[in-house]
Amino acid sequence: MPEIITDALLDTIKDTVTLIPFLFITYLAMEWLERRTEEQSVALLSRVGRFSHVLGAAIGLIPQCGFSAAAAGLYSGGVITAGTLIAVFLSTSDEMVPIFLSSSVGAGTIAKILLAKFVIALASGILVDALAGTLGRRLRADKHIHDLCERDRCGCEDEEGGIFRSALVHTLKITGFIFIISLILSLAIGFIGRDNLASLMTGAPFAGTVVTALIGLIPNCAASVAVTQMYLEGLLTAGQLMAGLLTGAGVGLLVLFRSNAHHRENLAILAALFALGVIWGSLIDVAGITF
Repeated sequence: MPEIITDALLDTIKDTVTLIPFLFITYLAMEWLERRTEEQSVALLSRVGRFSHVLGAAIGLIPQCGFSAAAAGLYSGGVITAGTLIAVFLSTSDEMVPIFLSSSVGAGTIAKILLAKFVIALASGILVDALAGTLGRRLRADKHIHDLCERDRCGCEDEEGGIFRSALVHTLKITGFIFIISLILSLAIGFIGRDNLASLMTGAPFAGTVVTALIGLIPNCAASVAVTQMYLEGLLTAGQLMAGLLTGAGVGLLVLFRSNAHHRENLAILAALFALGVIWGSLIDVAGITF
């Protein structure tokens, strides 16, 4: 047992440390992009009307800390529809892209996953609004979409620190999450065995899809880190990965529940997000789609 723990700890430290420079460079680029595009993206989303599903699904793919939260604020203010909000939540990539990039996952694989998320988000958003039978409210409300970021002190709004400080904060936080989750996975593989652990998820595909969809609902970037790391370890199918990534709306769910006073709406959106993640993930596995 001591040998398993030692090996898992050393392997985790080695693997995590090698990711740090790649993560920092990736987050630096993301911060630069976010500082220059987010305000325009939010303003555009509030004006495009019937094409908001397309724009929401597209912008959600860009890994940035605030857009799912921004979309939740826009919905709470009656600016966008529930379908558009669902499209943004489903397409939000959170930490998947930087982790894949730092782990040398092929560009083709990443592109396929992002394309699948876009198509699913767009179709689901249109379906939700069609079932709701309305284009949604168009009332305006004065809501600050970055309240949660400021509350959590992630550095997103720190103009003095600039993008370097913000990128460093994100890198350190995600490195910590990756270390903890990777260590847990390494210990589980050491004690249970890779094949046995993988069979727990692949032996009952639907149950595994439900579990990863539930993990994705955790309103924290640790959820997408966990799902992505499990996929990289070969413990998840493509459908299970997609279920966790689709439901992983980051802090958007927290902002929704904090800013929207209509709690039944919030619960309905949460239920729809979970159901869509499970359904689409299951369909991907049944169809034998791989990335």
